[in-house]
Amino acid sequence: MEQEEGQDERIEARLSEIFANVPSLADVLVGVNEGVVTLSGTVQDDAAAARAEAIAGGVEGVATVENAIELDMSVDIGEGIGGLNDRFQQFTQMLPIIGLALIVALLIAALGYVLASFTALWQRLAPNTFLAELIASALRFIFVIAGIVIALDMVGAGALMGAVLGGAGVVGIALGFAMRDTVENYVASLMLSLRQPFRANDWVVIDQHEGRVIRLTSRATILMTLDGNHLRIPNSAVFKAVILNYTRNPERRFDFTIGIDADDDPTEARHLGVDVLRSLPFVLASPEPQGRVEEVGDSNILISFLAWINQENTDWYKAKSRAIPAVKDALEQAGFAIPEPIYRLRLDPRSAPLPTIEPSHQAPTPAPAPKQAPPPKPEPRPAAEPVSEADVKPVDEIARKVEEERADTSGGEHDLLDSGRPVE
Repeated sequence: MEQEEGQDERIEARLSEIFANVPSLADVLVGVNEGVVTLSGTVQDDAAAARAEAIAGGVEGVATVENAIELDMSVDIGEGIGGLNDRFQQFTQMLPIIGLALIVALLIAALGYVLASFTALWQRLAPNTFLAELIASALRFIFVIAGIVIALDMVGAGALMGAVLGGAGVVGIALGFAMRDTVENYVASLMLSLRQPFRANDWVVIDQHEGRVIRLTSRATILMTLDGNHLRIPNSAVFKAVILNYTRNPERRFDFTIGIDADDDPTEARHLGVDVLRSLPFVLASPEPQGRVEEVGDSNILISFLAWINQENTDWYKAKSRAIPAVKDALEQAGFAIPEPIYRLRLDPRSAPLPTIEPSHQAPTPAPAPKQAPPPKPEPRPAAEPVSEADVKPVDEIARKVEEERADTSGGEHDLLDSGRPVE
């Protein structure tokens, strides 16, 4: 292909003009001979060299391109210092807006703290102290974050603001997984403070833990066991547990089982036991006492007796301890036998007899022992003394200790139990 006269010069001039207007290609030199373009000089990176070759190949009349461009590995300290100086000047110029943004952020955060300090207002709006503190903490957190976001937006740091919010989200998710048990316990505390499943000094059983409630805190439910020990149960366990409250209903039933001889009349024994329970001063007339024949054993008949008491003036354990001997004595005085377990030994005639050694002389066969008469039934004993009401008064040692614990506020733990709110 023939070239026009002066075409090499035009290609060289065209490429030189293009490279001169591209800062990253300003040091590239161009040579053209018979349509072959030779590029030399220096650039900062491989991308600039490839870009120069692509530009040269796109010019009309270029047959091929020889790329001899070298990378410039030198460091321009003056340019670096100049760029740093430019950034410092920009920062100096932005100091007023940065100061204004900082003041705005502090004012917004201070507003949040002022609103959170209205403790009386939040306690009036919230159902309990714990929720009021949660609202105050949420207000402080929201206003602080809002102040930071507005300040970053004022200085034009939108990318930094997005990074801060994204980083906070990632950190929040990581902390949520790491502190899952803590968060679960915190949420359970909030729900228990709203539900109020028991009152202070209530006698409860939480799963297998039994005692009287001292207080409900933001972390745990504190019980005093019936032997006077402190028991702390995490609120997450309390929230998921089966709770049995003995104090909720003052009327409570006790029961016990007594066995009589298999030859005795269970109906008569049942009626007699119920009559004895009715005569006890601490047993309620309604619901009335009952007697039930449970089962016929090997040597006895089991009868269950049930009676109700009012726990406000009668101790459950004392009432049961007084009722059992009263019914037992009445049955024995009426001639009912309370037998011990009897075991019968059976010899299988199909078993092979043990070998015996014949004695040298036959001993006389002993005479069979005479049959003994069955033992006579015991004589009725004198009637038991009536049980006084003073013997079954409720034991209040643990309840008194709980009240003393609640009166002592030196521990600094806030009680979330509110006697003014209904129990769930």
